[in-house]
Amino acid sequence: MPGVQTNRSNVDLPSDIAKEIIQKVQENSAVMRLAREIKLPGGGTTIPVIVGDVEASWGGETERIAVSNPELAKKKMQAYKLSVIVPFSNEFQRDLTTLYDELVRRLPGALAKKFDATVFGNVTAPGENFDTFAAATAQDIGTNAYDGLVAADADIAGHDGITSGYVIAPKGKSILLLSKDTTGRPIFINSVAEGAVPMILGAPTYQSKGAYKKGTGNTPSTVGIAGDWTQALYGTVEGVKISISKEATLKVDENTEINLWQQDMFAVKAEIEVGFRADTHCFNRLTAAEG
Repeated sequence: MPGVQTNRSNVDLPSDIAKEIIQKVQENSAVMRLAREIKLPGGGTTIPVIVGDVEASWGGETERIAVSNPELAKKKMQAYKLSVIVPFSNEFQRDLTTLYDELVRRLPGALAKKFDATVFGNVTAPGENFDTFAAATAQDIGTNAYDGLVAADADIAGHDGITSGYVIAPKGKSILLLSKDTTGRPIFINSVAEGAVPMILGAPTYQSKGAYKKGTGNTPSTVGIAGDWTQALYGTVEGVKISISKEATLKVDENTEINLWQQDMFAVKAEIEVGFRADTHCFNRLTAAEG
């Protein structure tokens, strides 16, 4: 992590700007758009998880109503800190409106992409109380996209789920756009002018760069996720936190450092505290081999 040692202060963002940043994180994150949000206390919270279906029963008038007693499990949802540091030239500090516009433009996408990539299992989870889809069942859509998608839907149904949404990476979108029926017509779009895949097998589709993980060796690339998003929750502690440093030295990588004071720059750090839990059996990874 960059060393931020001196001349560090909090930036008191106007409430509408801070709200816009966290809203745009949620808009940029496919996971946050599909999963249900809960407010998360700083110490985390324990979530009851119903294992198996709740079953209704028929009964006559005055007859005792049968009680459905599904098995309950518990998971702890914990908040983990997700941060990004962006350097700016000092000129931005002369015009706070321009600075706020840049914060809104740059920060949400970076936070959303990392959050999505972590949930999809494409980067290491921040801790044991953060679920990912790294071990979710894989379905090949590179050979026959339609059959692979139906197989994913069937597997999710086999775990008592209903596929309620798909997240595809840009490379996954390309695979779907190239899929054609026996007459040569595209399967997943109405027209070339649309150029989008709004629905797959009746469920909404979202795009996220975080859904892609390049394969290695004989392991195919992950290009999307299908799942029952009613079985997924994310929690946030509070809005985005912003701090600023004018004299720190930022270690960009092993060979590159930025001395902010020397280069007439300052750096803004944005962070959110967020957690994620899901029944990972109700999700499938969509994969494809790449040449």
